[in-house]
Amino acid sequence: MIFNKKNNRRDFIRSSFVLFGKGGLGLMASPIMPTSRKNDSVSYYQPNRVVDEVTAASVVQLAQMIREKEISSVALVNAVYRRMEEVNPAINAVVLTCKERALQDAEKADRMLAAGRTMGALHGVPMTIKDSLETAGVVSTGGTLGRKDFMPAEDATIVARLRAQGAILLGKTNTPEFTLSGTTANLIYGMTSNPYKEGYSPGGSSGGAGAIVAAGGSPFDIGSDFGGSIRGPAHFNGIAGIKPTTGLVPRTGHIVDYGGLFDAYQVLGPMARYVEDLKLILPIIMGPDQRDAAIHPVPWTDPDSVRIADLRYAWFVEHGSTKECSEETKKAINGAVAALEGVGIRLKEDAPVSQFQEAEQVRQELFTADGRAWVNRLAEKFGTKQTHPLLRLADPSNAIPSGEFTALVEKLDACRSKLLQWMQAYDILICPVHFDGAAPNPAVFERSASSPEAYGYMGIFNLTGWPAAVVRAGTSKDGLPIGVQIVGQPFQDHKVLAVAQYLEDELGGWQMPAM
Repeated sequence: MIFNKKNNRRDFIRSSFVLFGKGGLGLMASPIMPTSRKNDSVSYYQPNRVVDEVTAASVVQLAQMIREKEISSVALVNAVYRRMEEVNPAINAVVLTCKERALQDAEKADRMLAAGRTMGALHGVPMTIKDSLETAGVVSTGGTLGRKDFMPAEDATIVARLRAQGAILLGKTNTPEFTLSGTTANLIYGMTSNPYKEGYSPGGSSGGAGAIVAAGGSPFDIGSDFGGSIRGPAHFNGIAGIKPTTGLVPRTGHIVDYGGLFDAYQVLGPMARYVEDLKLILPIIMGPDQRDAAIHPVPWTDPDSVRIADLRYAWFVEHGSTKECSEETKKAINGAVAALEGVGIRLKEDAPVSQFQEAEQVRQELFTADGRAWVNRLAEKFGTKQTHPLLRLADPSNAIPSGEFTALVEKLDACRSKLLQWMQAYDILICPVHFDGAAPNPAVFERSASSPEAYGYMGIFNLTGWPAAVVRAGTSKDGLPIGVQIVGQPFQDHKVLAVAQYLEDELGGWQMPAM
């Protein structure tokens, strides 16, 4: 779907009447009403673009349309469900819907607005949520058979925060079992596919979220990222996503309560078609909830206040891995660099190759240090007797002695320190997300030996805890999206989003798949 930045908002409304008719989308025939009085703690962004279909619009634009009574929440929810029903049979991204409840919530939102009240910045806007997050009254499986019929009594913290701001839950999106795979498949709901090419992977573990948002079947979703599970699907599906700084967003209500050694790796963050939506959603979901002990009270800085020309930049394509980037990936990263250079920004090509290699070695050794007992504990916790082959492919290495384990932990902290010292010379790092676009979904789940020499571009930033965003920057030889990764220093998420916004504007960002 091509949007025209020259269109004004009245043109959008007129074209909507032509496309759908006055009744088809429930657009209001009455004059445009002034924005309802808002809560002083809520920040309303202005949309960065205008598009010609509501299923291609940004969350920011949809929220504004509802507030100004240009469309009802009921009409919007119905329109998004129609698009979901069109595309989901081919991609299996949404695995459960709650349409009756969603329409009831939309009717309530419309009644409130008619009375001059709004819940918040997301009033009446629909969303989907990854099935690893608990949703009150809606089955939440986490992709494991032990929770096939589990219905939580309360929402995960960030789901509750989104709903408190007026967001409406449409349904749940697919995830691999316990979120522990880059292939989105499980024994309950099966496998998810990429909306840009049949049979290709949407990545994982937030593959269902990435696929349905890209296809226009949901305005936004929340993903989890343990080693690239937000950024990978954002890259493979051509949307925007951010892994926030470790310690920014509470994980309460996520199926995998890592705790202990791996606690810092797991991060939750928003996925949407546009960066402006990440800027809106992240401050809503961040901050302590007095339950997740690892979350810090960090004040939010508006990304629009950042002067990107004042930042210091590094970039690289190759970083010492034996997985060489495709020519299309190299072109995409070089294009991002050129876009920044085009406004006078100077970037230094630099990569801490030896530190990356050392850190990846430690990361892989720690994952198997207890013989993967931590994975078995997850299955036992939820009563799962049979796991997906993806989970059973875990390296069955024997547990190492406790002395070796503590030495690894010390080495891990040393690696983090070395990388943080290197990053002090820069505010922003530009690099690939993956060495190529999406590959075909596997027909057979075969064991693949891990190799420290063939590491990727994402897991290292879970180890460091730094914020990292992704926007589309190119296209693979197979016609699939390629993203660029924008990494920043800890708790400088606003700078990452500012640069991501600029690159999205310059490079084009998300494009509607031909479905």
